[in-house]
Amino acid sequence: MTRTAYLDFVKPSLLFVLITLAAMLRALPAPAAGTETLTVAGGCFWCVESDFESVPGVIGAVSGFTGGKTANPTYDQVTKGGTGHYEAVQITFDPARVSRETLLSMFFRSVDPTDAGGQFCDRGDSYRTAVFVSNAGEKTLAQQAKTNAQNALGQKVVTPILQSGAFYPAEAYHQDYYKGDKLVLTRFGPKRQKNAYKAYRKACGRDARVKQLWGSDAPFAGY
Repeated sequence: MTRTAYLDFVKPSLLFVLITLAAMLRALPAPAAGTETLTVAGGCFWCVESDFESVPGVIGAVSGFTGGKTANPTYDQVTKGGTGHYEAVQITFDPARVSRETLLSMFFRSVDPTDAGGQFCDRGDSYRTAVFVSNAGEKTLAQQAKTNAQNALGQKVVTPILQSGAFYPAEAYHQDYYKGDKLVLTRFGPKRQKNAYKAYRKACGRDARVKQLWGSDAPFAGY
């Protein structure tokens, strides 16, 4: 039976349509129960994704853009400026295994939250740090984490706490870039993505600066 014929067949019976629709909805995969999301901007989203996907209790992380007004922006649009978007990462986690408070603490100690002009070698508005929240409870936790980071660091933390909005995943080639095997041409010569990522991260000085700021409290800087 064709799709058109099927629709014509069920049209006379609204009850039948409702029953069929309910059965179809029940058959759809259910979202993972009990998971939560945390969206942060920490400079290069490859690095933030790599860091947090290593945390037990984190289910996955998606590189993307948020904070601006341009719908469905491209990477080139965001990095050129004018969209208002940050490079950001949406982290999905199991709160029974790792708390939002822990992730926020790790985030502040994985970046330079004193830098208002970008992160490490990446300069410009799209590379600034931020924490995005969707309700009063999340805002309170983020503010507490920011205050704790400022007290621990003894310097002013400029990372803003912002109201969350639409999150747009970046192009497919940005996802899991840090572990990709595709051969790419870089300023270091032809390299596999995962090796290009490591070379970029070292050359950008990310871990060196984080170690300088946070010492052994830096969760991802090689201690």
